Amino acid sequence: MPFLGKDWRSPGWSWTKTEHGWKRIVIFGHEMEDNNNTEINLKELCDNDDENLFVGEVCELTSTKRKKDFYNNNTKSQFVFRDKWIYVQKGSTKERHGYCTLGEALNRLDFSSAIQDLRRFNYVAKLFQLIARSQLTSLSGAAQKNYFNILEKIVRKVLEDHYNPRLVKELLQDLSSMLHSLTVNVGRCVLVGNVNIWLCRLETIFKWQQELNSMQIPKQICTGMTFSDLPLHMQNKILYKLSDAYDIINLGQATPTLNILSEHRSLWKNLCLFHFSDKPFCRSLALTKSDSVDWKLMYFTLQKNYPMKEQYGDTLHFCRHCSILFWKDFGHPCTANDPSSCLTPISPQHFIDLFRF
Repeated sequence: MPFLGKDWRSPGWSWTKTEHGWKRIVIFGHEMEDNNNTEINLKELCDNDDENLFVGEVCELTSTKRKKDFYNNNTKSQFVFRDKWIYVQKGSTKERHGYCTLGEALNRLDFSSAIQDLRRFNYVAKLFQLIARSQLTSLSGAAQKNYFNILEKIVRKVLEDHYNPRLVKELLQDLSSMLHSLTVNVGRCVLVGNVNIWLCRLETIFKWQQELNSMQIPKQICTGMTFSDLPLHMQNKILYKLSDAYDIINLGQATPTLNILSEHRSLWKNLCLFHFSDKPFCRSLALTKSDSVDWKLMYFTLQKNYPMKEQYGDTLHFCRHCSILFWKDFGHPCTANDPSSCLTPISPQHFIDLFRF
């Protein structure tokens, strides 16, 4: 027989103060005020024919569940954490028990504000891409909700500022493939929450992809000096500063002159050495004087087999002395004599590896 009463974990009855003392609120057909000082009409919540059969405590339980679902479905995020640094606990000690998880770090660190900084945008987007590929199922339900809330802000920023849409498109494609595999091929047993929620999230991701694909970047009208007005040696020097091959290719499609500069073999040789100089094959090939090497083809061949060197404007840092993860601009309360000697830059992959136990 199902248990319809309250258990010991219940917050208790709702009471109101009257002239004659405290009186328990009769909830059927009356208004009740919850802890957030928002009034909810229980008569409207219980006006269905099947729910009119419930009275007293049963009606209260039904209305409480309705209020909870209503709050959860209409709240973007339930977190108010905006920490600039967090303590990474990897085990239990006499002073502190438990450990810090990837989901906790995702909830507490201020990633919502970080994506507004162009120096950190690529870092956060790459981190979310790695989480989508392998760590999505390890997040708690609260962390997954926060993940999608921040992801929505990332998409909205790209649609408004037209900044690096290719990286976000790759992120959404990896996330869509992973969710499709989990919901269709693997099953809902590995997902936290109702499978219908994940199907709705898949539809939302598909809508974001359509918006990014149909995004039109307006042509800027400039009356002053443009990039094409610069001397050729300055244009060539700017090309050498780019570390992304797709940026070089896209820039080469702007004008015939830039197309010639972007196809120069020394440019692609320099790009290969930047990303793959630690590979013996590439290092020995660079020492040869042969002009028959197609460095552009060599770059894309090496890209398929080796990871490229990551470069970000700003990254998270980890203090080995304090075991604190923080944004470098904000710092942290370090007790070391020489704090700079204890700092380690954390790449997106190192961020995930930091929470593997």
